Amino acid sequence: MSEITPASWTALTTLQTKAQAEGLGTALEETIEPDGVGVFEMEDGSGLWEVGAYFAEAPDETQLALLAAAFDAKPFVVSEVPPTDWVAHVRRELQPVEAGRFFVYGSHDAERLPAGRVGLLIEAAMAFGTGHHGTTLGCLMAFEALLDAGLAPGPVVDVGAGTAVLAMAAAKVWEGVPILASDIDAVAVEVAEANVRVNGLAGRIECLEAAGFDHPRLAEAGPYDVIFANILKGPLVDLAPDLAAHAAPGGHAILSGILNPQGDDVVAAYDAAGWDLVRRAEIGDWTTLTLRRR
Repeated sequence: MSEITPASWTALTTLQTKAQAEGLGTALEETIEPDGVGVFEMEDGSGLWEVGAYFAEAPDETQLALLAAAFDAKPFVVSEVPPTDWVAHVRRELQPVEAGRFFVYGSHDAERLPAGRVGLLIEAAMAFGTGHHGTTLGCLMAFEALLDAGLAPGPVVDVGAGTAVLAMAAAKVWEGVPILASDIDAVAVEVAEANVRVNGLAGRIECLEAAGFDHPRLAEAGPYDVIFANILKGPLVDLAPDLAAHAAPGGHAILSGILNPQGDDVVAAYDAAGWDLVRRAEIGDWTTLTLRRR
């Protein structure tokens, strides 16, 4: 079924610091009241922060200019987004992805699942984290390499799970071990639960809303033999001690969401927290790290 969004508008700007960006985001919500506001650290290694506002109708550009000046931001760039049938777009653009034994596909490509492959079904309307991004693909390939090396089944947690594709990959190849998928975003948790059901894994994967390891179930189900964390450099560095605390001795962490120039910094942070580098791979602009707990 088509899901056509009407025309909308975006307004984007960049700032030097997180505090400025968060302040501008709050001011936007309190004054102009857009339909949505996002505050993100940019992934290009610049250290800049981006603030985006989303509108159903064209925004007042004078108000935006005043707010940008008040927070020392660059002028907002306002763009109209034309009506889009997003599901149709995704179905056109996202082809099945092969990562070793794993085959990631949408329901529109179900007939293309090869015999003997481990199928991971992600609906087109839930397309973030499908395996088409270099970070997710890198994590699947890193897990494939561990499996090929004889990694034994053990408890698994997928931190920042998104669609839970990585947790589902583990559940498809390992029976009878605890597998958890957590995300800080409640909508992502709902998406993860839906994907778990359509893949026939209900009851096999526990989906939780949590920031990092801040949930009692994440402590109860550990220590973990495999920890997936496909997020961003900053949170990964911050989480290094927590990953170590929740990992079994000799357990593995598979990390991505790391731009290639950021890889050395993440490796150094995890070395200091008690991890050894096992494998480092690049797909496009993105690095995936496999580490082993000392």
